Formats: sequence, C-alpha cells, structure tokens
Amino acid sequence: MKLIQSRDNAFFKQLKRLAESGRERRKSGRTLLDGVHLVEAYEAVHGTVETLVVAESALAGGEIAAFVAGREPVVLGDALMRDLGLVDTPSGLLAVVAIPAASGSPDAGADAVLLDGVQDPGNVGTLLRTAAAAGISQVLLSPGCAAAWSPKVLRAGQGAHFVLDVHEDADLAAFIAGYRGTTAVTCLEQSTSLYAARWDGPLAWVFGAEGQGVRRELMDLAGLRIRIPMPGAVESLNVAAAAAICLFEAVRRKIQA
Repeated sequence: MKLIQSRDNAFFKQLKRLAESGRERRKSGRTLLDGVHLVEAYEAVHGTVETLVVAESALAGGEIAAFVAGREPVVLGDALMRDLGLVDTPSGLLAVVAIPAASGSPDAGADAVLLDGVQDPGNVGTLLRTAAAAGISQVLLSPGCAAAWSPKVLRAGQGAHFVLDVHEDADLAAFIAGYRGTTAVTCLEQSTSLYAARWDGPLAWVFGAEGQGVRRELMDLAGLRIRIPMPGAVESLNVAAAAAICLFEAVRRKIQA
C-alpha cells in the first residue's frame, strides 16, 4: 500500500481539486465517494471503483479495514484525509469513480421528479434518495441546483444516484411541454389539496427552490397545482419533506389501485 503524507503529493492535490471544485469534476468526469456504503452501492451497479483511498488510522481494524482487505488502496495520513474537507464527518474511506452518464434523453412517458433551483446539497441528495425509494427512475435538475455529483449531495443520497437517471442542467420547461402525462407543482395559489387531487398515467412532480418555490413559467405549464394540507401552526415545509409526502401519496394510490 502506498502511504501519502505530504500535501505537495500530486495525487493528493488531485483529490483536493475533486473535493472542492465542481469544474474539476465536470472536466475530469470523476467524483469522490465517502464511506463503505456508497462504495458498495456504486460497485453493485457499476463495478469496481477506480481507486480506493483510506485514512491511515482506519487500517487498524473495523469495517473499513475489513472492506479493503485484499485490495490495494492508497493510504492517506489522517491529517490529509481531514484536510480534504469532503464532508463534515469523513468516514476514513474514499473512492475515486467515473461519474455515471444518464441513459439517453429523459423519458417523456415515465414518472419523473423535476428540481427547479434547489440549491442546498442536503436537500438535493435527500430528494434523490426519496425519489429512488418511491420508485421514480429519472430526476431532472435545472441550472442553479446543487451539483448532483458533489460529495455532499452523494453523501445525502446514500446510493440513490446509482439507480437513477440523473439529468443535470435540464430545460424543465421543454420537458414539461413535451411530457405525455400529468405535471404537478406544489404551491398555494389556485391549488387543490394533495388528497383531493386526481391524476392518471405518468406523473412528473416539480419541486422548487427553497424560499422562492417553483418558477412562474413552470407553474403556468403544469396541469396540477397541489398544496399539502397543514393544520398545524407552521406555514411551510422543507422542500425535501414536502416531496416525500407527495411522492409517497402517489405510491399509496398505486398500491391501492
């Protein structure tokens, strides 16, 4: 195993660029995964990762040491692993992987989740995870969303990325205009309760930016405007929480149909 302890090492500098720069990730077509769970999820779908990177102290024993046994990881000094600043609490195991490409163009006849300017990495990752759990196969992100393949979004997604077609910088208006199903947006204006709304066939949900909500252009294109009844003393929900309620109401209806 190769041990790296210098910040001047070329490979460490490459890791640092991948950890900090979306431009570098796009240019190289690579990103970083943190933790055994994400690496296992990637390998279950896409095969062996390019490079495993492990913190020196993690080799002393435990889950990570068992996971890398028989493999040839690059070993980083603990200070260097912390210096990457990949996530708030690094696990001690990283992998360099090629970013999977979406399989062709978005499917205008299948269920979908559309994210309009959702900027918080935790929210984007949670939304991807929720979509995958609800049986959605494709997610479209508008320009202005947090980068889907950034380490923090990947961490929040918990492997959902690898079972989804993720389309970044998507033209949501064009997709909605050509969609062969019902498009639903969550809003208060001229809206119907989620539990009273009716839809048939494919369904595309549009969830908007924290604070601003869905853009007017997309609201005007949508076939359904839906509100979530909230009898309590709060006026709004986190976008990821609202999406979970909507997506699993759709799941409930499919189960009962």
